[in-house]
Amino acid sequence: MDWWISFFSAAVVAGTPLLFATLGGIFNERAGHMNLGVEGMMIMGAVVGFSVALATSNAVAAMLTAAIAGALGALIYAVLTVTLRANQVVTGLTLTIFGTGFANFLGQSIVGQSTPAAIKAFFSNISIPVLSQIPVLGPVFFQKDIFIYFGYVLVILSGLYLYKTQIGLNLRAIGENPSAADAASVPVTLYKYVHLLWGGALCGLGGAYLSLVYVQSWQTSITAGMGWIAVALVIFSTWNPYKVFLSAYLFGGLSILGFRLQSAGIHISQHLLDMAPYLVTILVLVVLSMDERKSAGPKSLGIPYFREER
Repeated sequence: MDWWISFFSAAVVAGTPLLFATLGGIFNERAGHMNLGVEGMMIMGAVVGFSVALATSNAVAAMLTAAIAGALGALIYAVLTVTLRANQVVTGLTLTIFGTGFANFLGQSIVGQSTPAAIKAFFSNISIPVLSQIPVLGPVFFQKDIFIYFGYVLVILSGLYLYKTQIGLNLRAIGENPSAADAASVPVTLYKYVHLLWGGALCGLGGAYLSLVYVQSWQTSITAGMGWIAVALVIFSTWNPYKVFLSAYLFGGLSILGFRLQSAGIHISQHLLDMAPYLVTILVLVVLSMDERKSAGPKSLGIPYFREER
C-alpha cells in the first residue's frame, strides 16, 4: 500500500504540468482554434520562469513572467490566425519550433543550474488540516505544494466558467458557430484573443512548474514532448475541464512508471516504458476517433472566421 500511495502521489506531481497545458489547450479549442503550439508555449514559460527565478529568487515573479511568456507566444499565434487568418495547424507548428529555438537560445547559459533555495522553500509541501489525514487520499492529494492546490482550484473554476457563466456560454458558441455568435452581438475577435492568450498563459505556467518544481534545474528540451501529449489530452478530456483531473494525472503516472517499477525491483526495458505515454496517447486517439460524438470537438475548430463572409 505504501508503494501505491507513493506512486499516485508522484503521479499528481508529474501530471501537474500536463494539467495546466491541457486546460490551456481547452480554452484555445473552445475558441475554435487548433493550436499545436502548446509545446512551444510551455518551453517558453519554462525558460523565462527559470531565468527570472535565478535572477530574483522570487517564486511569484517567476511564475508571473512565465505566464506572460506563454501569453506572448499565444499572441503571435493569435495575430496570425485571428487577424491574418493564417492556417492554424501550420502556425501552431511554427510556434513550437520558435518556442524551442527561443528556449535553447535563452537557456544556453543556464544549463545545469539548479532552482534557488528560496524557490524550493516556497514550493515545499503543505499539509491541509483534516483533509491530509484522510487515508490514501490525504497523502496523494492534500500534502502537496501550493501550485498543485492552485491547479485543483483552477480546474473547478474553469468548469464553472465554461458551463455556468454567460461568458463561458458565449465562448462555447464561438467554438461551435462564430457567425451565429457574431449575429447575437458577441465580440468574436475579442473573445478569441482573450482566450487564446489565457490558454497560452496556462501553458507557460505548466512549463514553469516543470522547470522550477518538478525537475528543479534547467536542461535542454525540458518539456520532452509534454505539449504534444497535452494536445491529445484535450481530446481525451472531451474539451471538459473537469475531466482534466483524470487525464493529466493518468498520463503523469505513465511518465514515471518506469522509475517506480525499477524501484520496486521489477526490471522492464526503460526504452519500452519511456514509450508508454505516447503509445497510450495514440491508443486513446484511435479509440476516441471511433466515437464521432466524443472526438468531433467544437464544430468551427480550425476554421478561420471572416466576418464579411457570414
